[in-house]
This record gives sequence, structure tokens and C-alpha cells, in this order.
Amino acid sequence: MELTPGTLLKTIDSPADLKKLSREELHQVCEELRQYIVDIVSVHGGHFGASLGVVELSVALHYVYNTPYDQLVWDVGHQAYGHKILTGRRDNFPSNRKYKGLSGFPKRSESEYDTFGVGHSSTSISAALGMAMAAKYKGEKRKSIAVIGDGAMTAGLAFEAMNHAGVADADMLVILNDNCMSIDPNVGALKEYLTDITTSQTYNKVKDEVWNLLGKLPVGKSFSRSMAHKLTEGVKGMVNSKANLFESLKLRYFGPIDGHNITKLVDTLQDLKNIPGPKILHIVTVKGKGYDLAEKDQTLWHAPGLFDKVTGEIQKKKFDLPQPMKYQDVFGYTMIELAEKNKKIFGITPAMPSGSSLKYMMEKMPDRAFDVGIAEQHAVTVSAGMATQGMKVFCNIYSSFMQRAYDMVVHDVAIQKLPVVFCLDRAGLVGEDGPTHHGCYDIAFMRCIPNLIVSAPMNERELRNMMYTSQLDSLNLPIVIRYPRGEGVMPDLQKDTMADKYPFEEIQIGKGRKLKDGENIAILSFGHPGNFAAAAIRDVKADGINPAHYDMRFAKPLDEAMLHEVFAKFDKIITIEDGTVVGGFGTAVLEFMNAHGYKADVKILGIPDRLVEHGSPKQLYDEIGIDANGIAEVLREMSSVSVAQLVK
Repeated sequence: MELTPGTLLKTIDSPADLKKLSREELHQVCEELRQYIVDIVSVHGGHFGASLGVVELSVALHYVYNTPYDQLVWDVGHQAYGHKILTGRRDNFPSNRKYKGLSGFPKRSESEYDTFGVGHSSTSISAALGMAMAAKYKGEKRKSIAVIGDGAMTAGLAFEAMNHAGVADADMLVILNDNCMSIDPNVGALKEYLTDITTSQTYNKVKDEVWNLLGKLPVGKSFSRSMAHKLTEGVKGMVNSKANLFESLKLRYFGPIDGHNITKLVDTLQDLKNIPGPKILHIVTVKGKGYDLAEKDQTLWHAPGLFDKVTGEIQKKKFDLPQPMKYQDVFGYTMIELAEKNKKIFGITPAMPSGSSLKYMMEKMPDRAFDVGIAEQHAVTVSAGMATQGMKVFCNIYSSFMQRAYDMVVHDVAIQKLPVVFCLDRAGLVGEDGPTHHGCYDIAFMRCIPNLIVSAPMNERELRNMMYTSQLDSLNLPIVIRYPRGEGVMPDLQKDTMADKYPFEEIQIGKGRKLKDGENIAILSFGHPGNFAAAAIRDVKADGINPAHYDMRFAKPLDEAMLHEVFAKFDKIITIEDGTVVGGFGTAVLEFMNAHGYKADVKILGIPDRLVEHGSPKQLYDEIGIDANGIAEVLREMSSVSVAQLVK
């Protein structure tokens, strides 16, 4: 299906083409750009609401500024679809987030207009400040602009950057895209503060009048720019003391203005170009703007998948048989089940209640489950604080986001032996979001920390049992439970029946399971990829290959009794994990082998020591060779070597 851009949009191959249009034509460009995003995402999928909300801003920025010489940083990156379309990627936009296609986020290697890669939130102000400081040092006149929105201002890094920007004397503009949303609604005092600003009619009326007056006054010896600045500060403080947050950080504050008024945006940005130093422009937008359903349910339409753009019906796969639950939902419903029995259980997530499915507990037990905003460091340490008081806290963070809170895991949890339960969602290759979101490294960076248990369930039942075990009083150490995005493998484990059909069983810490005995070759799997291994074993049965299979369950502590059994019996071993092969589970097995003087041919399968780009999980696991076909091929290769050695 060919989707054609509008009459003006199809003429824009770069911002230079956009600048040729009259200001009046920008309204039509915005309409066509918004419709093109709707057309493409409805058919090809991707993030949706965030980019619709910044259509006018995307057009205004490239119309006013000299990009890419002027440095534009988008944050969070899923706001940048309009930016990509306007900067030479319009015709290739249908490949967005597809295997070998455009990235769903800004990516420096993809375009000179993507000045900074942004997948995780809240990095833009720091990056843009660094660019502005470098430009000042080199004597360049380039502008640096950070567009921060979709909840990204709630993270600590944004405040660290603003604290520095106010005293760095660098020429930069921060645009706060205030839509009251991340993926889920924003939370916290900052959200309420911004709401106060945007709803204070008295403050906005007086501020606009003062700004217009200052624009008419001569700036000279008798009335300096510094005097004007002090006057505006005084008026702001007199009318609304709450308006001084950004000004107190020495960022000149402008706004709030309507982020969907293209004329106002262009005029304001033109004015701000001529004002030196650090400044912030507060714009108010609607996530999903221009698509009625997306405006009404902004969480659902953040990334809805494929849908009928006319009716709004979201396409769902149809199956004849019951399908397995998502690991996330098994976590969410198990949390409620456990919390009903154990009053000490709490749930914490940094801005991912829907994605992690903690939302179910938040709805049923709002006093025991909390979204703390995009603040992974805080999520870990507040969990640690609760643990000091005897609470059993399940801190649910995406694997790739846990990278942002590593010091807290070490300093605030592990050193103090606080029994926080880290449920690392999205472990392994997550698919279309690509390398910024793949959960590649947690096994390696967690297993090197003393006092920390690292586990991974092979299926949904194992996840339930690990969660049950982790909240028992007998477990007095922190534990990591990592699991992948999406569906599990047990169709008979469903929400309404799992408690009766699969009652909780305690798992002995550091003990694995022998799933199958065998000959010549042993497979040691860790986590969900054990299912790929089981499928591979079935595939090679016709070839006369009969591997043993062990589900190790724990990367730390290892089941040493089981490993002694394996190395005593097998001289060919395959380890399988959905984490990096550098320092991960396979490396732990090699360390054991070396420590105990065993000799064996060990093949480590996992995520290679390179960046794996975006694509469907199936495509990516096939690419790196740890799907069932890849494992089966390794089994055949190692078996053929064994046969050749016997013949020899």
C-alpha cells in the first residue's frame, strides 16, 4: 500500500525546502505532516501520540533555525517522527522501526540532523549544554536547542543539567513540551507546579503585558537588558512566586505558550534566537493532537500498534486457541495475589505502570503500589529505604533503564544487604526499539555485585514461584528476577485460573533443574531461552542427537552441585542466555570450570559483543543465532565433531 504525502510535504526534502514556504503555508504543512504520520503509523506501527503533539514545534524549529548547523536535540526520541520526515527521510519513513530500516529514535549514524541519540529520557539538556559550551569555546555562533517532553523533565538528570546551565553562560534554549504525559500520566510535584503555571491567568496576563512593554522600550544606557531582566523577575515574583523555579536556576523563563499555534511558535523562536544565554520556553501541547482517539486515551495511543485510521480499531491477532499471558501480566496479577497474603509487600516503578503491569496493583492497592516518575535512581533508593523498615519491595524496572540506577543497586541495596526484589522487565532483545532498549547487560553487571542473587525464570510458572520465594522472610538478600518482553509459553496459565492450577512453590536459591538427561552434549540454559533450547532438542532428535538439558535458574549463585555433575559427565557443553556473552552466565560457567580444573569444549550462545539493531525479536534472535534453528545448528556442528573424533 503506497501512502502519498500531501502536496506541500512531498516538496520538502530538507529544511532548506521548508524555508522556501511562506509563513501562511506552514499551517498546511502541519496538517499534511500530521496526516502523514497517522497514515504511516496506522499501517506500519510505531510510537504515535508523542510525535502528533509536536508537529507544529517540529515545523517551527526547522523553519526558524539553521539545522543541522544549529544543534537540535529531541528528548524523548519518540517525539521526533516529524523531525525525521522533514529532514530527508520522508520517503523511507515507512521502514521506521523495521528490520534494517529507520530507527524509531534519533540516531547520529542515520542523519546529520540527528545530533544526539536519544532513546532513554532526560538527556537532552545535558547534551545540548555540552554542545553550547563547545560552540562557545570554538567561537561558533551555532545555537543549541533541547526539546524535552513526554515526562522527561521529571528525571534528576534534567535538573542536574539545568543547575549547571544557569551558571555556564552558554547560549542554549530548553523547550519544555508540557503535555502532562510520559507513557502514563505524569506524577509528582513538578507536574502540579507546571499545571499551576499554565492555569494562572493573572500571571500570564501580567507577564505578557510586561514582555510587550519591554519590547517597545529602548535598550541603552538608561535602560539596560539586566534592568529589564530584573523587572520581569520582580513581576513574576509579585504575581506568582511559584513561577520562580526555572528563574531561580538562572534560566530565563518564557511562556507558557500554545504549542499548536504555528504562528506564535515561529514568532517566539525568532525572538528567542536574539536573546543570549540559557533560557527555557514552556509550551503546552496535547499528546495525540489531531487524532481524536489518541487525545482521549493518551496511554493506549502512545504506541497502539497497527490500526484502522478511520474507525480507530486497533488490530489484534486472532487465534483459535488460548494464548500464553505476557510475562508482564503474570507479574502484575501475581503481585496482587502475593500482596493480599503478605501485608509487607509494596510495588515501585519509575513511570512504567502500564508497561510493567504494576498498574493492576496500583488500581487495587493504591496505598501499596507507586509510580515515582522517570526516576530510576530514586526508585531503587526509596525501595531500599522501605526495606530498612521491614517492607518487601518489588522494584520493577526495565532492564535497559536499570543501567541508570546501577550505583544505587550497589551502594544503597547490596552493600547493606537489603532484601529488595528487582524485577527486570524487557530482559533480552526487546525488538523494534533497538539497542537503546535491549536488555543485554544486566546479567553481567548484576552478577559481579556481592550479596546479590541473579535469577531468570524459564516460563511463567517459574516467574510466579521466584516472586513467591523472593518475598519469604527466609530470604534476607536482594534478588534480581529478569524476564523478557511479551508472551510466555504456557497457554494453560491464565489470570483467572493460575492461582488454583499453579499454586506457589518455594524455589531453593541457587538450585537448577535437570529437564532432560542425554548423551555427549549438555545444554545449560538461563531463563526464557531455555524454551528455544527445548525446541532445538526436538529438532535434532531425527538426526540421532540426544543432548541433556539443564535449566540453571540462577547465574548467581550457580548450582555448583549440578555443574559438577555436568562437567563430570560431558565434555561438550553449550550455554544459552539472552544477555551479553561478555561477562554473563556463560562466562560464569567458564569461571567454574577453570576454578575446579575441568576441561571441556564450551560454546557460549547469547547476545554478541556488538550492538544489535532493531527488528522483531524473532528476526533478531535468528540474526544472533540463539533461536531454535541456531541452537540446533550448533548441536549438529558439535555432534559432527564428536563423531569425527570417535572415527579418528
